[in-house]
Amino acid sequence: MGWGKKQERLGDAGASRSSGDLNAAAALSAAQLPAVAALVWVQSFSRDDYGVGIGGAPAAVGFLCMLLFAPLILPFLGLVQAAVLTLPSVCLARGLPGPGPLRHLLAPLVPAACWGLLTALLWHWPLTTTVPVLTALGLLPTLGVPYVRRRAWRWWGPWWRAAIGSAVLFVLALGGGIAASVTGLIPQYEPPELTPAQLVGVWRGDHGAELRLGSDGRATARRLPTEPADSDWAAPDYEDFVVCAGSGTWEPDADPPDAGRPGIVLHLGTDCGLDTRWSFSGTEADPKLFVLFGDPDAGTLRTLDRAGD
Repeated sequence: MGWGKKQERLGDAGASRSSGDLNAAAALSAAQLPAVAALVWVQSFSRDDYGVGIGGAPAAVGFLCMLLFAPLILPFLGLVQAAVLTLPSVCLARGLPGPGPLRHLLAPLVPAACWGLLTALLWHWPLTTTVPVLTALGLLPTLGVPYVRRRAWRWWGPWWRAAIGSAVLFVLALGGGIAASVTGLIPQYEPPELTPAQLVGVWRGDHGAELRLGSDGRATARRLPTEPADSDWAAPDYEDFVVCAGSGTWEPDADPPDAGRPGIVLHLGTDCGLDTRWSFSGTEADPKLFVLFGDPDAGTLRTLDRAGD
């Protein structure tokens, strides 16, 4: 009888520790997410957004809505991260040799590598990006769970402390990111300045799209998206673009309307579609052409990559 009661007490203690670890892991995971979101937002300035997105007052309203619903969303996201990253790392750290802090520093590498391999197989995400990012996301909560376990806190203890730490981390991340952007440590994206000679050649995109630009101003297209003749967005049969083929002409457009970026204007000598303006993107070494068809805030983005001469 005594042995059975002892086993029961050990089982209760194990279950209590597991639930406590999950609670602490969820709180610590949720705490770092606003700072991560701030860094991602600042880092987005160095990438080409192709003119997609909402700015001005709608963006401000969206940001306020995000702040309003964050207390409801963050605990759920923290619980998800705790289940897939933090708790596996904590369990793995218990079986590793060496000092405790070192074990908890190394353990997040394993689940990060597993999820990184899975995303690489399913969506072709680069391992060099996903594994470091997932490892970094799992590092702080994995180190924090043993610390919380040694404290006699009630279930809400980790949460209100994590909320304070989250606010501090968010301010530091946002302020540091903006300062890095202003000082040039995080350079803002600038489209390449392509000369007519650099544009001559073959450009290819998704779904078999191909555009050949000649040095004499002639152009040949195959399965190329172009502006539709019908520009009535409210029409029931409206399409963002039509797919055309044929020959025509092209010319550089260095003075775009509405302070847009430079590009080219393509005119196909067929009854398919209208003149289409392709803008410059990418870099000098890896240039691209793109068009955003339809609604500027929720349209269809099509790009062409330089394929050769």
